[in-house]
Amino acid sequence: MTSNRRSWTGCLSATSLAVFLMLTLNAHARPANMSSLKDKHPSSKEENEILPPDHLNGVKMEMDGHLNKDFHQEVFLGKEMEEFEEDSEPRRNRKKLIEIFTKVDINKDRSVSAKEMQRWIMEKTEEHFQEAVRENKLSFRAVDPDGDGHVTWDEYRVKFLASKGFNEKEVAEKIKNNEELKVDEETQEVLESLKDRWFQADNPPADQLLNEEEFLSFLHPEHSRGMLRYMVKEIVRDLDQDGDGKLTLAEFISLPMGTVENQQAQDIDDDWVRERKKEFEEVIDANHDSIVTMEELEEYMDPMNEYNALNEAKQMIAVADENQNHNLELEEILKYSEYFTGSKLMDYARNVHEEF
Repeated sequence: MTSNRRSWTGCLSATSLAVFLMLTLNAHARPANMSSLKDKHPSSKEENEILPPDHLNGVKMEMDGHLNKDFHQEVFLGKEMEEFEEDSEPRRNRKKLIEIFTKVDINKDRSVSAKEMQRWIMEKTEEHFQEAVRENKLSFRAVDPDGDGHVTWDEYRVKFLASKGFNEKEVAEKIKNNEELKVDEETQEVLESLKDRWFQADNPPADQLLNEEEFLSFLHPEHSRGMLRYMVKEIVRDLDQDGDGKLTLAEFISLPMGTVENQQAQDIDDDWVRERKKEFEEVIDANHDSIVTMEELEEYMDPMNEYNALNEAKQMIAVADENQNHNLELEEILKYSEYFTGSKLMDYARNVHEEF
């Protein structure tokens, strides 16, 4: 497996060149025995790397093929995700969750149906899309200093290497004079992968320049069907061990060679495998033939697929539907608040009715 080769582990701040990617990369669940290939916490040199983010809000899988563990919260909370923090005041979070419930409950029958949840999921996904568009405007300005509305690969390469700690003027001069750039092997591999991705984002007629819309596809492939397809091909190529262009369950859940350090690490591995197995069999493998094709994976990855949103709505309801009426009542959402918001509410039922 070559997950390191395309892990895209940039994690950027919100200032200077960091306007490129305000979506921070979370430390997503990985098998414990991948200790030698662990996601690195960004060093001071890496903090301003200009990379497409591995994590895309509202998309079910990361660019490196790992499941997005925050997906349910992202499509339920949208841009309000930040308001639900682990240490937030429970009463405040409960009140906010009740407000969300009343918005999801369109017909005001104090019950959320799958159709109502589907509409809400699509609305929250669109919020993430619009946020990406806003960030992209800032990002594009940063790489298009002359303001001509187009960015060349060389212009981007200069900014990328500058963010990696290279002298921007020296790099620009070397590129201008076609001189060799002396970079380490890892940086060179990332550049080559980025270059492939850059030219994939160059819509016909290909002019080797990216405008703002094409640059958005470069950073956020979920905004372009063609780039989404390219992202899927990259994931399949990384996971496909026999080279047939499809994924078996064994390939999808396979663990790289490594050493399990203790029982806790083994438990993490086991949980990771169970989660991926369930997603493969119940969701991604649409025709249940034990093989996932690129087409199936592409449909699964498409955040604006209405059928997927309805399927997701039904799954989310099933998690908390204690009375088995295929709808969600307020008490059920409050009781399972950690699933929907990442925040556990204590005494979830206290004062529910008077607040509602």
